[in-house]
Amino acid sequence: QVQLVESGGGLVQAGGSLRLSCAASGRTFSSYVMGWFRQAPGKERDIVAAISRSGGTTYYAESVKGRFTISRDNPKNTVYLQMSSLKPEDTAVYYCAAGLRVTVPTTVSRYDYWGQGTQVTVSS
Repeated sequence: QVQLVESGGGLVQAGGSLRLSCAASGRTFSSYVMGWFRQAPGKERDIVAAISRSGGTTYYAESVKGRFTISRDNPKNTVYLQMSSLKPEDTAVYYCAAGLRVTVPTTVSRYDYWGQGTQVTVSS
């Protein structure tokens, strides 16, 4: 069982930056692939970025490539999402997810545990 708690969301102007953090419970954090998803009102939950267990492999949605960076600190049981050059269309609830997988999945169904989400609002 893994419990995930996101933090770092908030209101920011377009062009600004935010860093999201996701703290995981348990002693097996390094066994999990980690992902960040987002869900805007009336839309599906979509992948934003994902990172392998060691941090050596990352995946980014096309819409955030070059602007967002995912990273993890296994000794601290934490995964981060650094978001820069934010746009109004980045506004959503951002969710952290953990999957007991070998490869880096990009779909909701491949993740086993979810955080409660943190709101990110980008004003124009």
